[in-house]
Amino acid sequence: MSEDSKVSVVIADDEPFARAGLRDMLASIDWIAVAGEAANGITAVEIINRVRPDLVFLDIQMPGLIGTEVLARLTHQPFVVFTTAHAQHAATAFELGAVDYLLKPFGLQRLSKGLERVRAALGEPHSAPAIDRLQEALAAGAMSRLFVRTGNGIVTLPVESVVWFEASGDYVTAHVNAGRHLMHVSLNRLESRLDSAKFVRLHRTNIVNLDHVRGFRRTGRGLVAEMKNGAQIPVSRDKARQIRGAGIY
Repeated sequence: MSEDSKVSVVIADDEPFARAGLRDMLASIDWIAVAGEAANGITAVEIINRVRPDLVFLDIQMPGLIGTEVLARLTHQPFVVFTTAHAQHAATAFELGAVDYLLKPFGLQRLSKGLERVRAALGEPHSAPAIDRLQEALAAGAMSRLFVRTGNGIVTLPVESVVWFEASGDYVTAHVNAGRHLMHVSLNRLESRLDSAKFVRLHRTNIVNLDHVRGFRRTGRGLVAEMKNGAQIPVSRDKARQIRGAGIY
């Protein structure tokens, strides 16, 4: 395979052993060509904007600028795979629409799975540049859209179209009338970015969009919110008392 037909990569990581290990693993991938390396955030911005790679392996915690700050300063928009030693950063990586995130230490098997996602993403239109996703994720106030995976791509989902959010372990499922989307983010973090006038936490496991609520009804299982699409969402006892005190039912 000629160099011109390979996917160009920049590795940005402040740990020399981490850069060397990733570089050695990528050397075994015949369609990858490492075009540059950076040991800090400021150098990463310079190299990425100058080399204009197709893909960046970007450490989240680096001196000078952290990974999200690097994205904010880029004029060139590559696909991004975040690398991190901290599992909690996976939510940030997802919000920013990263192709994948690799939890250190990772080996060739896990890297290969990530590269399959990269190959799939490279065949998809880049519908939402990394800088757009960054600005949306970090913007002040309530967010108006989410970035969700569908098939092998990333699409925008208007927040107003979500009927309710449901906690599923370390994930949140966004239920819409046309289906559902799984997101790697905590319900608490998501709640902090939603418009509290429209989205209400009725239970520790759910947040409902009041625009989609038909009414409230008491059942043998307690109070439920009846959604316009027919779904019944449980209401906690404390929230039920608040609703009753407000004279809503």
